[in-house]
Amino acid sequence: MKTTLRAGAALATLALAGGTLAADIRFDGFPDYDSQLNAILPDFEAQTGISVDMLMNEHGGHHERIATTLATGSGLGDVVLIDVGFVGSYVDGGGFMDLTDLFAPHADQFAEYAVTQGQGSDGRQYGIPVDLGPGVMYFRRDYMEDLGYDVDEVMADWDSYLEYGRDLRDNHDVLLIGHANDVAQAYYNFNVEPGNGLYFDADGEPLVTNERFQRAFELARTVRDENMDGRINAWSEDWYQGFQEGKFATQMSGAWLLGHLQNWMAPDTAGNWGVSHLPSGMYGTWGGSFLGIPVQSGNPDQAWELIEYMISEDIQLAGFDNIAAFPANVNTYDDSMFEESIDFLRGQQARQMWAEIAENVEPVAPHRGDQIANSLIDEALENVLDEGMDIEQALRNAENQIRRRVR
Repeated sequence: MKTTLRAGAALATLALAGGTLAADIRFDGFPDYDSQLNAILPDFEAQTGISVDMLMNEHGGHHERIATTLATGSGLGDVVLIDVGFVGSYVDGGGFMDLTDLFAPHADQFAEYAVTQGQGSDGRQYGIPVDLGPGVMYFRRDYMEDLGYDVDEVMADWDSYLEYGRDLRDNHDVLLIGHANDVAQAYYNFNVEPGNGLYFDADGEPLVTNERFQRAFELARTVRDENMDGRINAWSEDWYQGFQEGKFATQMSGAWLLGHLQNWMAPDTAGNWGVSHLPSGMYGTWGGSFLGIPVQSGNPDQAWELIEYMISEDIQLAGFDNIAAFPANVNTYDDSMFEESIDFLRGQQARQMWAEIAENVEPVAPHRGDQIANSLIDEALENVLDEGMDIEQALRNAENQIRRRVR
């Protein structure tokens, strides 16, 4: 029997006399999920008789469109891909269906922290985790062990990481990282105090002036002031070129960066890369994606069939293989794929590390103001790095603006 969905108090029932009619549905997302869908949809359509169209936009444009169409009440697809950074602001807005009961039989198969991230402030499940972003450090092997450095010693803590950057600068004319802001983001994202959210405490009070953000900004300012970064913004042409030409030695990211590097960003650098834990062995998540069904969808049952298919073990592993989308379904972690060496990473068995990180990340509850706070913290960090603003002043300014804009 096909399960129906509940949107508020209304029950969307699609049962028809004589059976269930499979309707066409649309998937709204961003690359590289078009590659994954192109690989898996023929099987899904053959199994279910449901045909799926895709509407793909670049990451920023996709999420801007979600916000616009939620406000107007029409125009979204039946299944929507949502980056973790936007989940908190979207799910509490009332625009996505409550999937708690449908997801309940599957919930214990998924990383606990990711399940929490997909919940609203009411504790109900609106976003279904489809991939995770175990936070890691990608490093150039030709600037690490090939030059005599020990990656474990370099990543022992933040001081040893910065000392490595100074040595690269002075003796090898190589930058530590593309942009200093990644250092700050890694630190404040991965050192969240127990019981707190990323930017807000359990009572909704902003946290952005606490020691975690102070230290994060100090680390980034050191990288900038000591000329260890290239001021190269992520996802820019200069960033891609930096990977291709070996302009910087390290890059903090989610495990998913491997798919981009080997598939289109820098395929000719195969064998020059490795991956490690972040400094001080921090556990955290860098990215991750969720699937939701907008209330405005006219085909919620068929939309759920696609979501259920995409979170199944076989399809989660297919996404891992196709686009390096790290599975949210922890039952996949015993698969032999996790034992395989990765040629692009010079034979490293990196997937075991990623699974270990994913299983040790502590849940951090989202807040509806996360997107606003993130934008204001980015602005504050830019003021510190580019304008020389005092760190305490920049964070106080950000806190005051967060209080005014998040009520």
